Amino acid sequence: MKETHKKSKFDRLLEILPGLFAWGVIIAPAVGGLFIPEVIAYGIMLFIIYWFLKSFKSAFFSMLGYLMVREWEKIDWHDKWKKDDTPGKYSWDNLRHVIIVPNYNETEEKLSKSLDAFSAQKQINKKNLYVFLAMEERAEGSVERAKNLVARYKNKFGLLMATFHPKDIPGEIKGKASNEAYAAKVARKVLSDMHVPIEFVTVTSCDADARFHPLYFSALTYHFAINPQRFLRFWQSPILWYNNLHRVPFPIKMLGVIGHAIHLSDLQEPSRLIFNYSCYSLSFKLLESVGYWHTDIIPEDWHLFLQTFFTHSGKVEVESLYLPTHIDAPEAKTWLGSLKNRYEQCKRHAWGATDIPYAIKESIAHKEIPIFARIMRILKMFETHLVWSTNWFILTLGATVPLIVNPAFSRTSLGYNLPKMAETVLTICLLALFVMIIVDLLLRPKEAKPATFFSAIKEIVQWVTLPIVSLPLSVLPGLHAQTMLMAGKRMEYKVTEKV
Repeated sequence: MKETHKKSKFDRLLEILPGLFAWGVIIAPAVGGLFIPEVIAYGIMLFIIYWFLKSFKSAFFSMLGYLMVREWEKIDWHDKWKKDDTPGKYSWDNLRHVIIVPNYNETEEKLSKSLDAFSAQKQINKKNLYVFLAMEERAEGSVERAKNLVARYKNKFGLLMATFHPKDIPGEIKGKASNEAYAAKVARKVLSDMHVPIEFVTVTSCDADARFHPLYFSALTYHFAINPQRFLRFWQSPILWYNNLHRVPFPIKMLGVIGHAIHLSDLQEPSRLIFNYSCYSLSFKLLESVGYWHTDIIPEDWHLFLQTFFTHSGKVEVESLYLPTHIDAPEAKTWLGSLKNRYEQCKRHAWGATDIPYAIKESIAHKEIPIFARIMRILKMFETHLVWSTNWFILTLGATVPLIVNPAFSRTSLGYNLPKMAETVLTICLLALFVMIIVDLLLRPKEAKPATFFSAIKEIVQWVTLPIVSLPLSVLPGLHAQTMLMAGKRMEYKVTEKV
């Protein structure tokens, strides 16, 4: 989509910041190694210590998260509600759940698997589920797919209907956010016609391939009903690539395994600086209060949180539901095609760096929010995106580049010991990686586990290539997105190849 208005110099400065910081960190060991090698060395040491602490934090909380998942799977949420709920109007049976499933060219088979997961929900009345298939008008065959799916599943839910997002609406970017916003507005009218007050309704945003845990909506019902801050909350489950993990190329599988552990760990962030992502729930009242999703953005999850956070004076938070949602890993019909899909998906997610300028501008405008809360949110976003695009360069090259460009520094005590310290610390970090791999194996469903002893050994051996595959499939797409933003280029929502 082309720019529809001229940006101010301040807007452009904010857009430049993420890429500027990233490239500054990447070239610092080479340039700084010539003039201030001691400062660069201590900076690299600090980052390696940060990485050490972050690795073991992720390992610890991912293992704790696994134990919580197993505990939550044993809970009868309806029975727990009867025991824990204080008398009030938010009873188990009068709550409704709107589920929006945005899709473009997903097959009828793939969408049916997601609908099967909704129909398999336990401990709740499935007539309280209102499912909206958010189709794109521009997608070939969307009307026929929707008609077939509605005919097959209409009796399994309280409501199943399709919406058709019109093509080429001025000011919109084609993608998940604009499609969901359109579907939510249709859903709002339907709820009004059915005389269902939105204060009794949650909205769940999900990917077309999402398969929610059978207890997800009963747990959501419980937490919505008992929480007095229900209208200022998001609910987030761990998102795991288990639908097709056994089929995708090993580089994608490895990055998925690490991502699973990190996501599970992040849901327990002690600082409560949690963001929603991919598939999440919130009250319909909260969604409507911010005018639904903005339609001129691509990554919509963190952005929607920021919309609500600033609109409601920093009082909005994300709560964790430890019941995993399984989705598809990037996949194509060929090995190289799958890697390309992974690159494009990662670049699209990294385009979330556009939320940093948005958050800074909103922070300036919303002085009623405590300054510490505003700063911490922005720093969390900076940390995520900066580490994403720079970690490989610091961890693999940072300790040696200053010595190469400045041989005299290598003869100092600090220069001589820097690579040795880096190697020692990063070797110890392998223990944390091992824990995360074990957690992932324990969480995997049977079909996603190694089928034979040989395949297990093969998967273990493949981990040696992690430093190689993480550069082109994680770091570079992140840097690509930040560089595009820095250069003032716009990203279009690319629909990847479907399998």
